Amino acid sequence: MEKIVIRGRGAIPGIAEGAALVCPDSIAGNSGALGDLDGVIHEKSNPCCGRSIRDAILVIPCAKGSNGFSAHFKCAFLKGVRPAGWVSTKVDGRLGVALASLNLPAVVDFEDADPVKVIETGDWVKIDGTTGIVEISKTE
Repeated sequence: MEKIVIRGRGAIPGIAEGAALVCPDSIAGNSGALGDLDGVIHEKSNPCCGRSIRDAILVIPCAKGSNGFSAHFKCAFLKGVRPAGWVSTKVDGRLGVALASLNLPAVVDFEDADPVKVIETGDWVKIDGTTGIVEISKTE
């Protein structure tokens, strides 16, 4: 099994690992895009539509949509259908609020490699939110 290591900036300390869920266009922050009760992506135009964020390493380029982005993730978190951790190419205020309110391990702000292009849904990913190291075990 091929292993790839990329580095970003540790944003929320801690270690998390799990299967990656890569949303190349992120997930919209409007009502109905992410199921607050089930953690399922319901956004019709999203290639991950129908998939759950539960226990996944969520890989997104950035936040998308309104300031409600963080609120929908917080609701899913409170219902126990949260991701295990976050990997994001770039962080902005909307994503920063989501990261802080969920307090899950997160690595952001990659410069040398775009995690959305390196990681594929289903790859096993281990993130270290303190050091910014992301280890990817490619699925075959």
